[in-house]
Amino acid sequence: MSEDPRQEAERYRLDRRLREAGLEPEPEPEAPARGSTAAERAAFVETSIQQAIRRGEFDDLPGAGKPLPDLGSSHDPNWWIRRKIETEQLSGLGPPALTLRVEYAERAERMDAIAREPDVREALEDFNRRVIEARRQLQGGPPVVTPTVDVEAELAAWAERRRARGAAAAVEAPTPRRGWFRRR
Repeated sequence: MSEDPRQEAERYRLDRRLREAGLEPEPEPEAPARGSTAAERAAFVETSIQQAIRRGEFDDLPGAGKPLPDLGSSHDPNWWIRRKIETEQLSGLGPPALTLRVEYAERAERMDAIAREPDVREALEDFNRRVIEARRQLQGGPPVVTPTVDVEAELAAWAERRRARGAAAAVEAPTPRRGWFRRR
């Protein structure tokens, strides 16, 4: 039998018309059993791997024949996850208590990257909302000790840092040079 219900419906209508005309519909060929067993899947995978080896698709892979670096002396079942996080430089992973601490420590740099005051206010309010949500969760893990931030004080500090950067940029701005065609 096919997977398409439209084909099944059309086959049913055809069989009904043949019976009404006094003809016997053709018997359906025996379909192979749906799905497969775990042993069949394992055999298929193993066959595919062996064929790829014979074709040479696994030749000259980086690190072939070398031991895995930095395995350490103790057994860590999640070593590959840790390595992936380090190589991809992923952040924001982990329990909220830890991610909020890191975000709190880096809040000045994060806010300085934002250009508009309403966006800074929104980011600070969002941070406070997430801290309060994390405190309400009872999912185990380390306790949430990150304080909420005073939005108005942080906005004032952001504006002051922005003014200081603008003044420093104005002082460091080089004097415009005259073009080569005006020199005489």
